Amino acid sequence: MTLVNIEDIKLSDEERQPCEVWTRVMGYHRPVSEFNKGKKSEYYSRVCFCESKAVLKLSEEDVMSVAAE
Repeated sequence: MTLVNIEDIKLSDEERQPCEVWTRVMGYHRPVSEFNKGKKSEYYSRVCFCESKAVLKLSEEDVMSVAAE
């Protein structure tokens, strides 16, 4: 078995390929590269949902409501 050091792998710009990002907007899947300027701005300002943070926040609110009773 041959081990390959990842640091030894180098790609030139010619070898790279762009990654196309798609997202769902108004019920359709579309590439972000085709969005108009306003929709791109809206897309890049989105905040991804993080379930673990939501559960922690819910837990804190439950503790506060129980403590208030």
